[in-house]
Amino acid sequence: MMQNILVTGADGQLGNEIRNLASNYNNLNFIFTDVNNLDITNINDVEEFFTSQPIDYIINCAAYTAVDKAESNYNSANLINVTGVKNLVALSKKYSTKLIHISTDYVFDGTNHKPYVETDATNPDSVYGKTKLEAEKIILNSAINAIIIRTSWLYSSFGNNFVKTMIRLGSERNELNVIFDQIGTPTYAFDLGKAILDIVEQSTQNNIKFSQGIYHFSNHGVCSWYDFAIEIMKLANINCKINPIESKDYPTPAKRPFYSVLNKSKIQNTFNISIPYWKDSLRQCIKKII
Repeated sequence: MMQNILVTGADGQLGNEIRNLASNYNNLNFIFTDVNNLDITNINDVEEFFTSQPIDYIINCAAYTAVDKAESNYNSANLINVTGVKNLVALSKKYSTKLIHISTDYVFDGTNHKPYVETDATNPDSVYGKTKLEAEKIILNSAINAIIIRTSWLYSSFGNNFVKTMIRLGSERNELNVIFDQIGTPTYAFDLGKAILDIVEQSTQNNIKFSQGIYHFSNHGVCSWYDFAIEIMKLANINCKINPIESKDYPTPAKRPFYSVLNKSKIQNTFNISIPYWKDSLRQCIKKII
């Protein structure tokens, strides 16, 4: 039976990757929306959308992700990241719709010394992280059938991200300063999108339970932003010197987690998801960009 999948925030990095992957999933019918045709912060908009057609799954990619701007724009961040999610939860409950919501490593303060598991204590240091954590709590307290996927350092051939910025700046300058004391793992939005759609397909085709709860997903491996930049220049064949600097030498309005490596065992074991190594995925993405 064909399942209707509503994708919110479909014009962003992840939404665009899911759009490109959609044709590989024949039993799923996708409805791609962004703020121009579905404003998730408007409960009447969302209600109207649900009454006009049956929705079996929501993949919520909509978010206020301008981390530094959020520090001075709490209301805007809160409206999209919290109120928008509250509206989707309310309608999911009313119409028994399954929800997959994308969250972030920013719910942690980055003081861990080993990869974060889903049950580790949260302690966000930024407005962005706080609003994303609030959304998680709303979902978990609602008892709807929902999966929360926390991810980190997202990039893609779509939109604005670190990879595209480095390629642009590296082509314009002889050297760049990049932070070396923040450690994490890049996530290729294509890989995350495929994991999400594989989970949906499994739960519709193979009678595998849509196992609600929190999951972590990033690519495999660990690096600093400095290491990430070095690899980008190498794979893009750009001759630009990368200088390592400390976070204190590049102050930003929002505090970043110093360590945000995510443990992916739970999502792998629950859904039998295959996760590529970050350098392999970066190579695939750069081929699309240049």
